[in-house]
Amino acid sequence: MSENEEKPLKQLVDKMLRSYGLGDRLDEMSLVKSWEEIVGKMIANHTKEIYFNKGVLFVQLDSSTLRQELSYVKSDLVQKLNDKAGKVMVKDIHLK
Repeated sequence: MSENEEKPLKQLVDKMLRSYGLGDRLDEMSLVKSWEEIVGKMIANHTKEIYFNKGVLFVQLDSSTLRQELSYVKSDLVQKLNDKAGKVMVKDIHLK
């Protein structure tokens, strides 16, 4: 195999999973994994559960004060997450 034909394993697995129709699920998992990068370590440390379902990111926090603060910047978080994804994936964030 020539150097131009070699592909990292991650690319091959990604391509295979997308061919099985799992591309959207991969994108959702990637988005959830980027939560700490978007909000920072302190907020990520207070995040107890995070999952994605039908365009809504559900985030459970262990601090009501932090939950209130994040509610003020929800639209900014949606924009940052969608920018990170490179497409509109998040329509809303549900903080609990």
